Parts: sequence; C-alpha cells; structure tokens
Amino acid sequence: MVPALLSGELDYYTVIAGGVRAAIQGLPVKVLACYMPGSLIALIARPEFKSAQELRGKTIGIQTFGGNLHDQARLMFKHFSLDPDKEVKFLALGPTEARFAAMKQGLVAATLVGPPNDFVGKKMGFVVLARAHELFNWPTSGLAASVKKIKETPDEIKRVIKVGIRANRYIQENREGTIQFMMEWLKSNKEMSTATYDSSLKAFNGDGNLPEDGLLLVIEEAKKAGNVSRMVALSDVADLSILREAQRELGIKTK
Repeated sequence: MVPALLSGELDYYTVIAGGVRAAIQGLPVKVLACYMPGSLIALIARPEFKSAQELRGKTIGIQTFGGNLHDQARLMFKHFSLDPDKEVKFLALGPTEARFAAMKQGLVAATLVGPPNDFVGKKMGFVVLARAHELFNWPTSGLAASVKKIKETPDEIKRVIKVGIRANRYIQENREGTIQFMMEWLKSNKEMSTATYDSSLKAFNGDGNLPEDGLLLVIEEAKKAGNVSRMVALSDVADLSILREAQRELGIKTK
C-alpha cells in the first residue's frame, strides 16, 4: 500500500499504524486524521475464565507473532498488570477459525478477535473479557497521504477529511440506517450486522481527532518492530493542520 501511495497509484491510505511505520522509516508519508481512535479487538476466553487476570500462566492464541493481534494482546495484558513476556504464553495459530478450534479443544485459554467474530465466539460459548477501545486509545483507521499529495491538493484533502467526519457522525446518529448499509455492503444478515454495530460504535469518533496518547503507543510499537531507537516526534508522523481547518469549517471546537 505505501509504495502505491508514494507512486501516486493511491491517493490515500486508511491504516494509521501503516502510515506511522512508513514515516518512521523515513518515507514521506503523514497521518492526517483519525476516524477510529480505539481498536475493535476483543479478548475472548473459554467460559471458565472470568477476568483477564485469571489468564496468568495460560496460553493465548494469536494469528502471527509481531502482528496486530500480538501488539494488542501485549498492551491489553500490560493494562491488567500482567507481563506479556513472562506471565502469558502466545501461540501463533493463524486464522480465527483455527484459534476458536484450539480454544474448543482446550489447547489455548483465550484469543483476540475483532467484530463480528466476538459475536460468533459468544455464540460458541466463549466470553468477552475486555475490549481494547475501553482500555486505551489506539488509532486504528483514519487518513494518511504522501507529503507530495499534501502539498499539491490540500483542498481535496480537506474535503475528504470532512466526508470522513460526516460519515462517522451518521454512524453514531443513525443506528438502523448504518445496520442496513452494513447488511447490503458486507452481505451480512441483520443479526450479524447489528452485533457488529453494537460492539464497534464506541470505537469511532465524530471529530477526526488523533489522540496523542494513542499515537505515542503506535509510535513505540512501530519503533520496536523496526528496531528504531531514535526519538520520534508526533510531528514526524502526523500533520494535523488540514484537519484543524476542516474542523473549524464544520464548527468543531478543538483544544
């Protein structure tokens, strides 16, 4: 995605962590806005576990080592005062279906999934112990572009930012309309779409703001993944000047 962004084949990129990693590597990419300041990942466990702390010493299924689920799991366990390097064991098992099967067999105690798989897991008898967006900010989805694009088409970028903010506000204010859209776009039934909406809603914002504390977390994880030891300033990875213009025009007050 990032090479396509830099070559001009793509105008925008929506994965904030990918934009941050590119910027840290010295590529001319900036994050411009955030539409989802929280992660949709949920920690889901076998029914005998009632809290995250009860997973001390247990094996946790993830998709791959070093991937998004692994990062989220580490942060979630840290939040619950568990050392992710010493007090839990991670096992890479691949896709959700394989991880759920391993849970059924008792090979792992828990795993991490996004919607609608949290709903699917509950129907299988598993329990949701925690949701990442309720514990900490982790900017997930937003808008990133090349520095060249930012310099050449700031007015277009402002319009795109406004569209994202208006879309989020529609999602927040129009439950039935959003569920109907999800059913049509995702080819999903109403039960699944409703469950996805209900478990996702609080992870969206209505102003496009990029939470500083969450961005710092993303930067630190990107530095670890890229073996980067130097200091990385927020301004190295993000440019919020156009967002501020868009917010003013929409009547959104910022700090």
